[in-house]
Amino acid sequence: MKTLLTAAAFIAFTLSLSPASAMMACTKDNMMKSAAAMGGTPDTPAKMAANKEMAMANTDMSNGKMKSACMHYMKSQKAMMAK
Repeated sequence: MKTLLTAAAFIAFTLSLSPASAMMACTKDNMMKSAAAMGGTPDTPAKMAANKEMAMANTDMSNGKMKSACMHYMKSQKAMMAK
């Protein structure tokens, strides 16, 4: 329960720092949507960085490390916004 509250607080903090329209909340459904959206984009260094972060997020989520998974997910979204 403490980990869940910590992850929720981290998500709220991260979302407060970024534009609301640009970032999606750190949930399994949103991660799947982001991964699917990345599939249709051209291969760029930003996409490669985002894919690497998504892979780390998936690994952490599988191991029950939601805080770390959310950090990687947010990094992935930021990488996709970079040009």
